[in-house]
Amino acid sequence: MKLGYKKIVVKVGSNVITQANGLPDETRIRHLVDQIAEIKALGIEVILVSSGAVASGRSLIKVTEKQDAVTTRQLLAAIGQVKLINTYATFFDAHQLKCAQVLVTKEDFRDRAHYLNMKNCLQILLQNNVIPVVNENDVVSVTELMFTDNDELAGLIASMLNADALIILSNVNGIYNGDPQVEGSHVIEEISGSVNNLAAFIQTGKSQFGRGGMVTKSTIAQKVARLGIAVHIANGTTNNVLADLLENKVVHTRFIPDKIKSGKKKWIAHSETAATGIVKLNDGAKAVLTSGKATSLLPIGIIEVQSDFLKGDIIKIIDEENRLIGLGIAEYGADKAKDRMGQKKQKALVHYDYLYLS
Repeated sequence: MKLGYKKIVVKVGSNVITQANGLPDETRIRHLVDQIAEIKALGIEVILVSSGAVASGRSLIKVTEKQDAVTTRQLLAAIGQVKLINTYATFFDAHQLKCAQVLVTKEDFRDRAHYLNMKNCLQILLQNNVIPVVNENDVVSVTELMFTDNDELAGLIASMLNADALIILSNVNGIYNGDPQVEGSHVIEEISGSVNNLAAFIQTGKSQFGRGGMVTKSTIAQKVARLGIAVHIANGTTNNVLADLLENKVVHTRFIPDKIKSGKKKWIAHSETAATGIVKLNDGAKAVLTSGKATSLLPIGIIEVQSDFLKGDIIKIIDEENRLIGLGIAEYGADKAKDRMGQKKQKALVHYDYLYLS
């Protein structure tokens, strides 16, 4: 059974394209490119989110132990990104395909204008049959500017481009119902809705060369699936995994997508770090908002405006226990919100069309 996708984002982790000695696995990279070329020949648009710059840098230069971890990462990424994109370009060229380097930071997603500018860039590449190869700009992304890892970045790109599916390639077959090393554990092949207990049996260890682990992958996968995009976690070290996955012939984990959300809601969903204001709701308002019905956020349910914001800002909506309920675009500023707090028959602070519930 073919899955019938027209546009996919493929994320490949460091643990897939890095050898045990920390150097790039060019055989694996070539095989990945061969698979993408096959998919492209079927008329499917592909965006590749690839880690591996630091590993590529490690193959080119020896670093003294005197340098700290951040500057070492910057050095290796700066040198290695050139080699990584050249490796991809060489392998794609063998298929008469062009690829383009797109380096981003978290800042690029915070501002709506920036966000749309990047979206336009990626769309023009796709329109010209160019494969975007996206990676975090590790040269300037340090500490608070960093994504959790490239899984988070891939989720943002999939949401931004309204992809049909996000395929995350790791070095395991998917999410297991226990320790993969223990006999009797097996891959959970389908996950739907919010599964709060997944973290209880997912291995918390991170991959040897990447920043994220399977908990991160499952969290991002659930978020992206809620936005209406199917997410697959599969083993990138398995031969022909992409072709087999698209034919539904390989054991892996699939997160079943909810109803497709609007482009604006997809942006809002990933904008928690860009939020300025915070408003607190009473339990009654929370119950109404999370009832599953199309409901806007009205001032009557607000019990506190915790920080200032202007009209058009992203705001966090929290409950009485300070837990995040959702994010939204404010229809007016904090001053008016404070004036109207607790009052009936007032204009919605966040309209349903610009409200994302987490």
